Amino acid sequence: MAPSVRPVSPHLQIYKPQLTSVMSILHRITGVLTFAGSICILVWLVSLAWDAALYSFLQEVAVSIPVQVCLFFWSLALVYHLLNGLRHLSWDAGKGFEKPEIYKSGKLVVGLSLLITIFIWVSKAV
Repeated sequence: MAPSVRPVSPHLQIYKPQLTSVMSILHRITGVLTFAGSICILVWLVSLAWDAALYSFLQEVAVSIPVQVCLFFWSLALVYHLLNGLRHLSWDAGKGFEKPEIYKSGKLVVGLSLLITIFIWVSKAV
């Protein structure tokens, strides 16, 4: 069989990451992270009703710095996934498909995600 002369599709290394593609990938990743974090929160809540010793242990673990960092990023993923999901709902309604609107809403989702997450954590500390 003779070699094909069809053009080869460019590989990912050739493409320049764009806001839209990065946000799409992040939406999928944050969906998985939100699910995994929710399972951890569920275990913590079940331990409250099931075993006092386990709950006490999990409370001690929860206040450690690494777990607090994980909780911060879990809450950031949760807020981002929610806001980006609302963005997708507006697209399902047929709104916001113009290129400038897509970039504006993308930047808005990223900015609001950071602001809301920081607000949640600052108000928790007060």
